[in-house]
Amino acid sequence: MTIQSIIEDFSLLDDWEERYRYVIELGEALPEFPQSERTGENKVPGCVSQVWLTTEYGKGDDPKIIFRGDSDAHIVRGLVAILLALYSGQNASQILDIDAEAVLRKLGLDEHLTPQRSNGLRSMVNRIRTDAHNSRQTV
Repeated sequence: MTIQSIIEDFSLLDDWEERYRYVIELGEALPEFPQSERTGENKVPGCVSQVWLTTEYGKGDDPKIIFRGDSDAHIVRGLVAILLALYSGQNASQILDIDAEAVLRKLGLDEHLTPQRSNGLRSMVNRIRTDAHNSRQTV
């Protein structure tokens, strides 16, 4: 699933009830997240729900980064899936160039999430961007 296909699918859905169902389906399609990786180190602070993200770095001075994630809440798990579609598999420099807020506005998520979920989403984006930034500092 790519971010472009998610944006296209969102545009085909008429109302927010359908879009929320779609977000939940995206989360259900995430690969199984190992219990062993549900650690404090992988937990994203600032999220009301529990959210875990792992980061796997490729080689080089601008590594490709693979993210995996999960949440204990259905909608938040779907939001994790959207962020993984947006960021995972990109080079660190590309991740740092992505305007996540613009993409989320395109989906209409900025207007239809509770403040707590919006804060959690920002925390996930910050974590991803921090990991991308740090990958470039260690080379």
